[in-house]
This record gives sequence, C-alpha cells and structure tokens, in this order.
Amino acid sequence: MERCSTPEFGFITSTAMFKQREAIIRLLKDSDPETVNLTKQQLIQGGAGSIPDLRDLLKADDSRVTLHVREILTELETRHAKEAFEEICGTISDLVDLERACWYLAQIFQPGIDVEAYQKTVDAWSRELGDRLLHCNSDSSRATAMAHFFGKELGLRGNEDDYYNARNSLLPCVIDSRLGIPISLSLLYMIVGRRAALQVDGINLPGHFVVRHGSVLLDPFHEGRILTASDCVQILSGQNRTLNQDHLQTAHPKLILIRMLANLLYIYQHEQNGPLHKMITQWIHLMDTK
Repeated sequence: MERCSTPEFGFITSTAMFKQREAIIRLLKDSDPETVNLTKQQLIQGGAGSIPDLRDLLKADDSRVTLHVREILTELETRHAKEAFEEICGTISDLVDLERACWYLAQIFQPGIDVEAYQKTVDAWSRELGDRLLHCNSDSSRATAMAHFFGKELGLRGNEDDYYNARNSLLPCVIDSRLGIPISLSLLYMIVGRRAALQVDGINLPGHFVVRHGSVLLDPFHEGRILTASDCVQILSGQNRTLNQDHLQTAHPKLILIRMLANLLYIYQHEQNGPLHKMITQWIHLMDTK
C-alpha cells in the first residue's frame, strides 16, 4: 500500500488544530518513521502556544504517543526557555525577573525538567518559613530563624566536595541535593524569603556571595551562619583585599545573573568552541550591552 508523504492535516499553528486530536494520535502511532517524524516536526513548528494542548495528548493511552509528545514538549519548552531567558537578560530589573531567569536556565540545561514541581516546593518552603517567623520581632531573631530553617531543617549548604559542577548553579538541582555554591544558595534564601514577605538582599561580597536581612549578614554556604564584620574581614583577607562599604552594598539582580553566568562560563572554559560556552558568552555579552 502506498503511503502518504505528508500527514493528513494542514500545517499546525494553533489550538484549533487539536480538533483533529485523534488524527494526530493516529499519525504518531504510525509504523512509518518518516510519517511520525514529519508529524512531530509540524507539531514543533506550532510553537509554544501549542504546549497546553500537547500536554493534553499525554493522556493518550499509548506509550508510543506519550513518548513522542514528551520529546516534542521538551523541544518546545527548551526553545521557549532560551527566547524568554534572552529577553530577561535585556530587561532584568528585580528579584521576580531573576527568579524567572533561573527557572528558564534550568529548562535550558535540563530539558524536560518539571519546573512547576520545584516552584511548588519553593512555595511550600515559604509557608514553612512564614510559620517560623510569626513570633520574631527583630532583624536578629528573624535572621536566626531563617538560618535555622535553611541550614538545619532543610540542610542547605555548600558543595565543598564538588564545587565546580554546573548542577550547583541550577536551582532544581540545588533543591534536590540541598547542595550548591554561595550564589545559588543565596538565591533560594532570597526567593523563598520574598514569598514569605521577608526582605532578603543579595550581597556581592568578593569571592563569597552572602545575603542580608536588615542589618544581619548570613552565609548560606555555611548553613546560614551569622556573619560579623570581622568574619567579612577574614573572608576578604584570603584574597588580599580590605573590607569597605562598597563590598556590602545590595547587589542588583542584573549583577547577580551576570555572576551566575560567569560561574557557568568558568565551568565550561575547557570547551571554548562548544555550544554551551558560546551560548553563555552570548548571554553575558547581551547583558553587558544593555
């Protein structure tokens, strides 16, 4: 029997296409690889607007269909994440933008990851933190409660054994392992704090990113320990630097994102002609020119 060279529906660009849901399922189940691949490419060309309807196709009672749909969704979500991330690079202005950038970054480096599940985890943490802050009435008591919650209850700490691992810069990986680098751990303090109505600022201390609530500095890399001025002096002395007030200024979200990308760029420096190194370099350049 002669096979059709193209799927039996028109070019896929909108939700209206899913009126032909059964036809799409039938084509994705086809035994001819060319027909399946062409169908998948047309679904991909439908763009990010088709993602909700594609997710509906995951309900199809056929493992082949769900496998193909997951591959399509991964491709679409990764493309969308790259476009959205680059847009944020040019407009980032607050912590909300910075958080969105972190989730998109995770989708780019870990295609197919369920970002919504991790966002729900962050929401749950913020509610738990909020409960612990109910009876706190000073910067010091709130900072102490925050340090205990993140450092002791959640076990967030620095990954000293495998510091230069890209996973330490991706929020979902940090949430899973409870291990990270100073800047990614600090971001979780900031993001969860914002949801719990707690002001937590990032402090770009040279060589060791930390956070501040009110007048109290905390070190997320070392389980949220409270830092004194002498602690900061000691941190900088290891770099032959002298502490000054500029080192304790609140870091702008754009600066934080650039520092995150610089960390990733350092990790991938061994593949300077590779796609990841080139992509990160382009992002940093995009932010430097804005």
